[in-house]
Amino acid sequence: MSNPSTQDRRRGFTRFMRTFLPWQMWRFAMINLKMMSLMRKSHHGGK
Repeated sequence: MSNPSTQDRRRGFTRFMRTFLPWQMWRFAMINLKMMSLMRKSHHGGK
């Protein structure tokens, strides 16, 4: 089990990443690219 100060640091970092706009835009772009890749594979591989 980790000590409380480590947990507080992790919690603070997580909160920061959830509210950091450039990180959110990067995650949004990566998720969209993955989805487009999956859709492209499914449309071309149907035969």
